[in-house]
Amino acid sequence: MKVSKLKKKSRKIVVKFGGTSLADSKRISGAASSVARETRKGTKVVVVVSAMGKMTDQLLETVVESSPLTKSNPKALDDILSMGERTSARVFRAALKNKGVESHYFDPTDPEWPIITDHTYGNARPILAECNRRVRKSILPYWSKKVVPVIPGFVGRTLDGGITTIGRGGSDTTAFVVAEALNADEIILVTDVPGIMTADPKFVRKPKVLRTIHAESLAGLADSGSKFVHKKALKYKPKSIDIRVIPARAGRLDIRGTVVKDDFRVDLGVSPAYQDPVSIITILGDGVSKEPDVVPEIVDKLKASHVHALGMTANSNSLLLYLPNDLPKSLLDSIHAVVLKHRRLLAMAVKRNMAFLRIDGVELEETPGVIARVSEPLRNGDINMSGIFTIASSITVLVDWNDRARTLELIDKSLKEARKC
Repeated sequence: MKVSKLKKKSRKIVVKFGGTSLADSKRISGAASSVARETRKGTKVVVVVSAMGKMTDQLLETVVESSPLTKSNPKALDDILSMGERTSARVFRAALKNKGVESHYFDPTDPEWPIITDHTYGNARPILAECNRRVRKSILPYWSKKVVPVIPGFVGRTLDGGITTIGRGGSDTTAFVVAEALNADEIILVTDVPGIMTADPKFVRKPKVLRTIHAESLAGLADSGSKFVHKKALKYKPKSIDIRVIPARAGRLDIRGTVVKDDFRVDLGVSPAYQDPVSIITILGDGVSKEPDVVPEIVDKLKASHVHALGMTANSNSLLLYLPNDLPKSLLDSIHAVVLKHRRLLAMAVKRNMAFLRIDGVELEETPGVIARVSEPLRNGDINMSGIFTIASSITVLVDWNDRARTLELIDKSLKEARKC
């Protein structure tokens, strides 16, 4: 009896080409060739394009200088700025045709346009349920016809027909939203760098390419100024779909690059940063930061005692160590010996049984007055904060261990109210 072979499932990918990868005719041709190569393998491809080169910046500069009134009319400005991506998509469709690939260009004026947003011109947010429905309805039929859909990134449309722009990272956002709706196997971001680097090549010589990175870590890099992928866009990354960041100069889509995994918290929330009580050691002195040997010596003491630091902050007059509560007395003695050794250091204090709580989420930088929303309910609840500080995309709060449950409740309620605003 003859056994029929199972039909191999076609890969489904969403590919976004950044502006630098489309900066001139040679790069556009190379990008189109890379898509053509994938389609010949049977891969189902959706292409999302940014504006060619620096076209968006040039449009913005030209419009603002020639018509200052446009600043007070963001709807008109968005209509103009959308032309960068819309032109880029038309050009890319022509390049695909030249490579023998049939494609379909989507324009925000089309009835089948899939990316629907709110009315926040200049920084519009996709309405995800509506986008999902329209992406499936509009794009899937073209895949069944072996046609490559080409979509301008960065651009949206309101339900009543107004053209919007999604803001910085908008083309990545478009790619993520489309990939989520289509349940794509992978999102590929084609850029001007080999992948996510260990450092910004503008500042550091010979950085290395990371093979994998988690979305939360990538968001931390964005906070530090290395915007390989804009943090605002990352909040739309589908959890179950990996991103692969690759260089345009490779001329193909099947190279290694960097894989971005998982997702990360979007809405602001509060949770224990450490599940057990914490001790705070405060080292005081006149110009602690001017004693370069203090921190290395203390780190050596921690290593010798097999104690890991949960955090460390410093200013000119104090150094704070956040450590597990069950500290051996020998460690406290050894840290005290460091204090006695250095002339600028005055004394140390130990505070035990503290709770280490963290407020985080990508909305942190977009929500005004977060510190007040954390501190005010605690003040009203008669809870004393022993410390509050910010690191990357998070705020850390220290309170007495016995107050932790009440603190979590009060902050959570306050943040939920903030999300409603």
